[in-house]
Amino acid sequence: MPGHITPPLLTRRELLKSLATIGVVGGWAGRLGAQSSASASAVIDYLASHARVDGGYAFSDQQRSHLTPTYAVIGAYRLLGQTPPNSAALVDYVRTHHPRELKKLEQERRIFEFQQVQALVWLGDPAAEFRERLKTWTAPLPYLKQYEQHGYPVFQSELGLVQCRALLGMDIEPLKPAFSDYVTARRRANGSFNNTPTADGGDGHVMNTLWGLQAARVLGLSEEKKAETIAWLRACQLPSGGFTYQPSPAFGGVDDVAYTRAALQALVLLGGEVANRAACLAWLQSLANADGGFADRPGWLSNPLATYYALDALAALGEVKTVATMRRRAATAKLVLPGNLKVWSIQIESHGTGSPAEAVALAAALRIDLWGAKNAKSEWMARVREIAAEQKVPVQFFRANEEYGTWTEVPGLGTYSHMSDLIAPAHTDIGPPLGTRGEVSPPVSWPEFRRRRIEPLERGQGKMVWQFGENEELVRALLDDSVERGGFAAISTFHFGNPDFLNSEPFLQRWRGQLPYIGLQDAHGTEPWWFADQTTGYRTLFLATEPTWDGWLQALKQNWVVAVRHDEVSRGETWMHSGSDEVRDFVQAREREWRWWDNAGTAARRPLVSLVVLRPEDEFEVARPAKGIALRVRCAWKNTPQGMPQTPLAEFVKLMVGGAEVGPTLVERKRPNGNGLADRYHLYALSDGGGGAVGARTATVVAREIATQREVTQTVRF
Repeated sequence: MPGHITPPLLTRRELLKSLATIGVVGGWAGRLGAQSSASASAVIDYLASHARVDGGYAFSDQQRSHLTPTYAVIGAYRLLGQTPPNSAALVDYVRTHHPRELKKLEQERRIFEFQQVQALVWLGDPAAEFRERLKTWTAPLPYLKQYEQHGYPVFQSELGLVQCRALLGMDIEPLKPAFSDYVTARRRANGSFNNTPTADGGDGHVMNTLWGLQAARVLGLSEEKKAETIAWLRACQLPSGGFTYQPSPAFGGVDDVAYTRAALQALVLLGGEVANRAACLAWLQSLANADGGFADRPGWLSNPLATYYALDALAALGEVKTVATMRRRAATAKLVLPGNLKVWSIQIESHGTGSPAEAVALAAALRIDLWGAKNAKSEWMARVREIAAEQKVPVQFFRANEEYGTWTEVPGLGTYSHMSDLIAPAHTDIGPPLGTRGEVSPPVSWPEFRRRRIEPLERGQGKMVWQFGENEELVRALLDDSVERGGFAAISTFHFGNPDFLNSEPFLQRWRGQLPYIGLQDAHGTEPWWFADQTTGYRTLFLATEPTWDGWLQALKQNWVVAVRHDEVSRGETWMHSGSDEVRDFVQAREREWRWWDNAGTAARRPLVSLVVLRPEDEFEVARPAKGIALRVRCAWKNTPQGMPQTPLAEFVKLMVGGAEVGPTLVERKRPNGNGLADRYHLYALSDGGGGAVGARTATVVAREIATQREVTQTVRF
């Protein structure tokens, strides 16, 4: 078969037989027959458009390749009977580009090892270097309990390990003691599988059911409940012809290509048939877009993973040949933006503690139009707004709170934290949080979370934003429900502890065009000055006529939002996530108005020194005097992600009061563990309250940028 890749034979005959049955080796190639490149040229052209110079494939709006779309593109080529171009470079990319290469993940995600191994096997590579690593993994990895209350492992990620061993022909016996019990405990009476043990209640999930069935085959578990499982899978089909994640789900029960593909593959595995084959085929064909790709849902944007899932679902029906003749959805008209829009800047969950004076100074220097203060006291908000008004700094402060102690339970999937991150105006009534930091609050259901938290929040003109979640099945249900009925209004990307959530959770690309992408600063540490790496490094830009709260809400509604990162973490590159190419292009065309990372006409630059006048009543300022006036100088340092000074960027030169040089005292405060600094400043106290003269005085600090030896000054009047 020209261009077809023959997978390497496995060393164990029984595994080969099992894997041929479940489709992870053959990729349905034996059922398809050859597809000429001409017959699938639109799809081939679409796949090729995602190739990047680094040797891999990217999501359409990204310049950096990623393992997940690369895996998907390789799988799609295979289903079309084609060899991907530059396969040698592709093998090298897959082998070396696990998402942890960008930053070590907080916890291993074994689904990525599965994508690496499966992609390499598809390419005819033995993937031998994975064997030693896989040998050390013999049991499911508990999920971190600060994120899921019971520590339940993420089902699909852990079963990726089982499939890896099978793909490589490795001995399965070491996995059986732990994984057999783990898988069996999660099978429901109706034959389906899900993330939590059956004893906890809740129905199965169609994606987890496919993973569970595949693992049961590899582990040699008995094939009980065959008829029940087939009936359950058939009941997941909707009148549209597509499948949802379980029969009659309580929320988020949309038809989706991933659900449809999982259901069809599971039915093939069990020897079952889809209830309404014609409607299913028609629904899959309705996902075909004019660009040659397929969408997750009809009318949505194409992406490589959805394209692979659609082809794999068509293959399960024996209908991949229809890609040559199917009618594609007409191209969507290009978005035309109003001519009076401008680009504005918002920081979400920036500091709401520490120095109000330095928060205003950072907002002024970096041209932050809206500053979301994380968990700020009302007194802090009042003081920072007062300073901004006095200094005529055009920044508006709003609430951007992370409500700790809130747990949301979704039957079958688990009980999760980090679901209550909200933004709201400073003075509206948004209702009380559902949890308290440091306390174990009773979990709430998603419908209850909607009623008790989101509804009062939205009455107060606020919105809920999605921070993160590594259980794909959970995230899908909640965000799909949000698209359908409102709920989470935006998705976090760039973050203080994760360079990009779309790197570690690439399935979030599914909602491009449906939910806006934002940067979530999630401020840590006590002082905004010592978190300036993050405040400077990434932000959210939005389009509006004016930088008001109403303008921001309108931008969210229209998806006129772009998350931008440019810092050391991004390796000096500019990373962007946007809801549409047109909005991204609009922002890029006006880059000189908002960029912050060089001196070439840059309007926004990080301040290198802070000089603050301290008085006894300045309750939020460190080192305020008991009486009189003091001056505090902080120089810029590179910071830790937890908001501590790490490496100096600028050094103190001198401080002058009323034109005369004075000698401030250097104060250094160690971190609680004794390793490194928690704070560092120069302090000068004016014992007579103003240098002995009546009327206004001035103070000027001189600092030197270490990298360039450039001197900068700041002057204050008091």
